[in-house]
Amino acid sequence: MTQNTRVTDGSDAPSRRGPGRRTVLRGAALGAASPLVPATAATASAGNGGGRSRRPAAGSTSLRWLGTAGWRIDAGDRTVLFDPYLTRFPTGLFNGAFDPRTPLRTRPEVVDAHIGRPELVLVSHSHWDHLADVPHIARTTGARVVGTETTYHLLVALGVDAGQISVVKGGEVLDFDGIVVEVVPSLHSRNKKCSYFAPGTLNAPPATAPRTIADLPEGDTLAFRVTAGAGGPSAFLMGASDFSERAVQGLRPDLAMIAVPSSTATHRYVPRLLRALGHPRVTVPVHWDNFEVPLSGSPERDPAMNLDAFLAQVEKVSPTTRVVVPDYHTVYDGDMRAAGG
Repeated sequence: MTQNTRVTDGSDAPSRRGPGRRTVLRGAALGAASPLVPATAATASAGNGGGRSRRPAAGSTSLRWLGTAGWRIDAGDRTVLFDPYLTRFPTGLFNGAFDPRTPLRTRPEVVDAHIGRPELVLVSHSHWDHLADVPHIARTTGARVVGTETTYHLLVALGVDAGQISVVKGGEVLDFDGIVVEVVPSLHSRNKKCSYFAPGTLNAPPATAPRTIADLPEGDTLAFRVTAGAGGPSAFLMGASDFSERAVQGLRPDLAMIAVPSSTATHRYVPRLLRALGHPRVTVPVHWDNFEVPLSGSPERDPAMNLDAFLAQVEKVSPTTRVVVPDYHTVYDGDMRAAGG
């Protein structure tokens, strides 16, 4: 969740886009040439057990945008999920009738069609558009979940085995048999009043299991740098459009999945972030879509997100960076090009 007050980011850089050296790949066009690979096919060998290589084969990494901030990363026969929110139930957020009492729900048939057989689920923070489907995924797949203490308490209250959850604070570098996860302390995005939806942290389980979206506090925010094997690309994954400049300094990821802001509350967000990250060779804007419509169609823009202004800023401050605007139906390779295209 970005924040509860929807504001148009009209004061950002102009939306007119100059020629530049940046290449913008529109995912909708690429999707026609590279349809979504069925989730079960991509990881069919994962259940054979035993002979997993510590280092995924070079060139074996693929990435799929799950909408909002979510990603599925496949490295050989291994799958990592980040902020997988797939049920996308309506809350009134995008039509001016937002209801924080909206009941939490999960549609297993929708979730299962997209997640494969994950062994890791990384969670940036605990708002519903990042966490709501994680309890189902954890319970049904046995995947290890990495997140904050708040995420831990919420998941346990929602029936996830505490032994499956790794609590992190930021600064950890975790090696999951060749998939290296660097946990980055981060910040949640804010509206133009410098506030945001459902703040707060949990240091103990809630008295009752969460039932509504308002029962899921933010609980601090993390980002992650994921590297799939020695030859795999490194991807910086954000779940909200703010960051700690000192924490990301020197990460230098190959790919940067950057949340688009809905306000200018964060001072010089794009220039500061791209400079701190070392001007990644590929930047992918995320969290700019309406996450209350199904993934079956093309992405609809969140009217509060000025995607064009974001793209213009990237081109201005990092002209050598290639920008890929993703869609829901394209499988990308480790360079964020349409796989097989």
